[in-house]
Amino acid sequence: MGAELTPRHLVEKLVSFPTVSRDSNLALVDWVEGYLAEHGIAVTRVPNDAGDKASLYAHVGPKAPGGVLLSGHSDVVPVDGQNWASDPFEVTERDGRLYGRGTCDMKGFDALAIWALVRAQALGVARPLQLALSRDEEIGCVGAPPMIAHMREAGFPMAEIAIVGEPSMMQVVTGQKGNIGFRTRLKGVEVHSSILHTGVSAVMEAARLVMWINDQNEANRAKTASGADALFDPPWTTLHVGQIAGGTAHNITAADCSFPLDIRCVPSEPMEDWRDTYLDEVRRIEAAMQAVRPEARIEVEDIFFVPPLLPEQEGAAEALTRRLTGDNATHAVAYATEAGQFQGGGYSTVICGPGDIAQAHQPDEYITLDQFRAGEAFMARLLDHLKE
Repeated sequence: MGAELTPRHLVEKLVSFPTVSRDSNLALVDWVEGYLAEHGIAVTRVPNDAGDKASLYAHVGPKAPGGVLLSGHSDVVPVDGQNWASDPFEVTERDGRLYGRGTCDMKGFDALAIWALVRAQALGVARPLQLALSRDEEIGCVGAPPMIAHMREAGFPMAEIAIVGEPSMMQVVTGQKGNIGFRTRLKGVEVHSSILHTGVSAVMEAARLVMWINDQNEANRAKTASGADALFDPPWTTLHVGQIAGGTAHNITAADCSFPLDIRCVPSEPMEDWRDTYLDEVRRIEAAMQAVRPEARIEVEDIFFVPPLLPEQEGAAEALTRRLTGDNATHAVAYATEAGQFQGGGYSTVICGPGDIAQAHQPDEYITLDQFRAGEAFMARLLDHLKE
């Protein structure tokens, strides 16, 4: 039996693995599997198709009802171009904060979940505690669905409750917007800009789509929110383009242009409807391009489709996390998580984890010591509950 590491030691170890989504996470998975094995906990891996990444899940306690699954992700966003005051892959304590990539989003919670799993194994629990650690959450929550399916197909004992530990300041979040991601590629026809009417500029046609996106945001903002929509900030569906690239020279109509688009949908507006609405506009603009040059076209690639987390009526996850945190307020978030995927898999689900989402993805990302300790206290109370 190996030595039990403290939550602080665990977060330091997890952050030391540079598990940026574009790279492999197997070194971290190897370490977590080995550490849990030292404490008699078996791990099941779910590799991706390329075999360079994996999710993992584990179970402690009896095969009994009333179990709790702690959901985290292993990947982090890049640090390229960010100005860090310290090594992003080494936890540094300054002024009551733990700095490092992933300390907030979400290796702080991962460390606490691993600590709780090992404690549950040592103490014994009457109801199960499980860990689900996914890959590739940061590139569209693509790792959780195959892991959830694998758990079901393998006959893994299904917990009643899933707690997704994204940073929520330990508040109980019961609603999350759905999130759709597209990559749009426009193919124009190059001619000299002095005769631009005989060609098609992919950049200028992309601008029409971006202006349409701006118009949708203005129209959505003018709507009066009600019901579950009113819980969100902002309480309307948002469409966002953060990058755009194309063209070869200032005096040539652009042959190519591309941009990513994400749409974050409020509950009253089905994600499928927004997908269809965008594709309708794409086809309208494409038809106008082809009226000039038939070889022009627009291609739209689906990047991700992350379902919302919907508030549950008398949900077991909400009841338990409210009891453990003392939080009785209503909270909803616009950022994407795997919570809706677990809810769709049959779990009663909430989002509740330490740290402030405002720190996620930032240079000098941090979690406060107070929040980290609040997360540890939550896990201790959860263990007491599972022993009952």
